[in-house]
Amino acid sequence: MARDEPLLAPRISSDHGSIRTTEEEESLLTGPRSRREIERRNRSFWREIGLLAWALIATIAVVVLAVVYQHKSGRHVPNKPSWGPGGKPTGKRNMIFMVSDGMGPTSLTMTRSFRQHTEGLPIDDTLVLDEHIIGTSRTRSSSSLVTDSAAGATAFSCGFKSYNGAISVLPDHSPCGTVLEAASLAGYKTGLVVTTRLTDATPACFASHVNQRGYEDRIAEQEIGEYPLGRVVDLMLGGGRCHFLPNSTEGSCRNDERDLVELAKQKGFNYLDDRKSFDALNGGAEAQLPLLGLLAEKDIPYEIDRRSQDEKYPSLEEMTRTALKILSDATADSEQGFFLMVEGSRIDHAGHANDPAAQVHEVMSYDKAFAAVTEFLEKDPTPGVLVATSDHETGGLATARQLQPDYPDYLWYPGVLASASHSGEFLSENLKAYISKETSHTKQQKYARTLLEKGLGVHDATGDEVNALIDPNYPYVPEHVFTDIISRRAQIGWSTHGHSGVDVNIYASSTKDAWPLQGNHENTEIGEFMANYLNLDLKPVTDKLQSLTSWSSSSSLARTDSKESYGWMGHPLEEDVRTEGLDTYHGDFRKRSAGECNCGQAH
Repeated sequence: MARDEPLLAPRISSDHGSIRTTEEEESLLTGPRSRREIERRNRSFWREIGLLAWALIATIAVVVLAVVYQHKSGRHVPNKPSWGPGGKPTGKRNMIFMVSDGMGPTSLTMTRSFRQHTEGLPIDDTLVLDEHIIGTSRTRSSSSLVTDSAAGATAFSCGFKSYNGAISVLPDHSPCGTVLEAASLAGYKTGLVVTTRLTDATPACFASHVNQRGYEDRIAEQEIGEYPLGRVVDLMLGGGRCHFLPNSTEGSCRNDERDLVELAKQKGFNYLDDRKSFDALNGGAEAQLPLLGLLAEKDIPYEIDRRSQDEKYPSLEEMTRTALKILSDATADSEQGFFLMVEGSRIDHAGHANDPAAQVHEVMSYDKAFAAVTEFLEKDPTPGVLVATSDHETGGLATARQLQPDYPDYLWYPGVLASASHSGEFLSENLKAYISKETSHTKQQKYARTLLEKGLGVHDATGDEVNALIDPNYPYVPEHVFTDIISRRAQIGWSTHGHSGVDVNIYASSTKDAWPLQGNHENTEIGEFMANYLNLDLKPVTDKLQSLTSWSSSSSLARTDSKESYGWMGHPLEEDVRTEGLDTYHGDFRKRSAGECNCGQAH
């Protein structure tokens, strides 16, 4: 019988064939590992930590390099887009891009409720736009978190971020090729339809390049082909006639004697400038390209005012349907389709004026044009896609307004807007014309009340409100007094007469063909999508434009251009103008006077 061993008798180590140390025996009872095992495991642990740290550092380095490259290139580099069901379209196709300038999400909410109220519709009866939302767009420019239309449209046209005021010009003041230019050079027919001036920022960004959006005379020249690429636009319908007429002509706003209408005709453009000649197009069936339609001296009136002048100005829907017919017929037998940009331009102007009555009618007009495009795409034999978005929101609009210091009511009143028959702009112009001829203070007051009652449906104006309209020293212009009077009664709030930095909606005729734009995107990705959809490469266009640092027209009417690099784009900006990188707060908070505001001048 074996001798009983003590409980703690030493045992032979299976690891080393020798007697265990006290530490090893202790570890068997208490659980801790031996020193050798600890050292071995420690070495393994730190080896794993080292590998993990190396991988982490390498990953961070790659990310940093990608960010630096993206920053230096100025271009967003997204993941390769997935085209979803059916893949990327092939063959002949059309692209219609619509811009609802200044329309934010609240504009849609306000207009939807207004329409339901005025037409007696149920709460589930929505706008056509509501049925086509597929995502949202981030709107910042290269120089500000709050963009302007020039930088916003440059993102759409070129696929690059640039500074506020830039018309298809990069932060380094070099031109960037646009999707319209690339489409034209690739054999597509092209068109621009707007309700503002054709020389305004959004249309300008597709067919011109200038350092500052205010160079509208030069933009007009380029749009008819007076720049390095020649004529790239086949169809233009909108306002802005004053920038095409010599300054010796009535209705001109040019600073020189150039007659661009005559020059456009020499270049082959068919020209029209009134409703009668527009109607003669017979919905587009009787049109010939290229076509230049300057249908207003400056901007086409707000829809709320235009509807009473229908015999003088066509609607956005009419111009859109006509343009679609013209471009479709012109490309019926060609291998390539067309690119058309349509802008609901004056949604933005209504936001700048804080005019809710004007804005709801502008949004409804845009909604009808959007519906016209979707109807066209359903019937046209050539495949196509409609993509729409806003360049930014204007006004900081809210469907709520606190009027008293105590807790506010949860209310806003669309019926107040329904009583308005005209915009604040229209009423202000009428009041100004009356005051210029009538000096009697009493009669001026009476006329102002009449305008409030007949134009806005306001019958309870206070004496202070009436006096504010006719007081030449009042710190706010009459248009803004009119719009504040109706906004307060409707309990519609505004935070600014300028733009805001809110994300805006992206719409499409179908998600099938606009699959890569679902979700939240930078505005540059919309420009990239359009070029990708049409199989266009914008870089050769950019290279061609940038190779021509100096250029002058062969036309005898052309002036001598500056010897500065890209002098054909106008005078370069001053050195202290910020084109890239956000500014910071300087502790200089102050209120500017009404005279410094220039509200509504640069949109």
